[in-house]
Amino acid sequence: MNRTLVLIAAALVIFGVGTGFGFILNNALLAGDGEASEPISAPTLDPNVVPTMSVAQLSTQNAVLQAQLETLSTQIAEPVEEMPAMEMTEDMAEMAGATEEVTEEAAMETDSSAQTADDDSAAERSLFRIDTTQSEARFNIQETLRGERITVVGTTEQVAGDVVVDFGNPGASQVGTIRINVRTIATDSSFRNDAIRGRILQSSQDQFEFSEFVPTDLIGLPESVAVGDTITFQIVGDLTIRDITNNVIFDATVTVDSETLISGLASTTVFYPDYNLVIPSVPQVSDVADDVVLEIEFVATLVEE
Repeated sequence: MNRTLVLIAAALVIFGVGTGFGFILNNALLAGDGEASEPISAPTLDPNVVPTMSVAQLSTQNAVLQAQLETLSTQIAEPVEEMPAMEMTEDMAEMAGATEEVTEEAAMETDSSAQTADDDSAAERSLFRIDTTQSEARFNIQETLRGERITVVGTTEQVAGDVVVDFGNPGASQVGTIRINVRTIATDSSFRNDAIRGRILQSSQDQFEFSEFVPTDLIGLPESVAVGDTITFQIVGDLTIRDITNNVIFDATVTVDSETLISGLASTTVFYPDYNLVIPSVPQVSDVADDVVLEIEFVATLVEE
């Protein structure tokens, strides 16, 4: 059946009969059915593993410590005058020995408290997973269609990824790999959908079905976060579309709706020529913008261990 359609399309183009129809038919042949080959999923995060701080996170932590140091420096009291030397009596020696014992006990208690603090910190790391039924990945690009400037929007619910929120130390929070099935992206035009899958993203081919964003750094995380807070920060990482990977920065806004739910929006602008993408020329469309706005609007729910 496919061979017959290919021959018909080729004949139409060769003989110049309905060139536009021949293009549409070829377009459909390359596009596939737009169905996902497998359920969407992404690499998972382990909330019990605290990541190594990035350069940006270390800089933020250093700034916090510097501010604390400056505050303490203003509170330093006048140095106490030296007391005259005194001979140590027997009673004073006994007191010194008792003090050493107390000091050792205090040190043991401190170690125990530190261990408890570490355990509490691990307990405050909560793993959230994107809910595909309430989330969406989309692109926005402007073009002129039949003389009218419009914004084309393509969307898919097939987006997956993990987020770890560290309530005790927000700077140690994590965003895992975000995976999107671009084969399932749909716009308001079936012809455009076919062009996206078959010619532009080539997502009808198995090796290009998924695009991934791998975060490498989080910039601008707050010093504290609690239920009800909305925070803004940036996510730096590597975005792969088809077989090209470029470094991009997403601007993110995340709300901690409850202890079991977070929601947010992350967006960035990329230039599709940077990914060697080519938009086919058709008579009705002109002046397609080079920049594309990419957005991920998500709801993530707590993963119970």
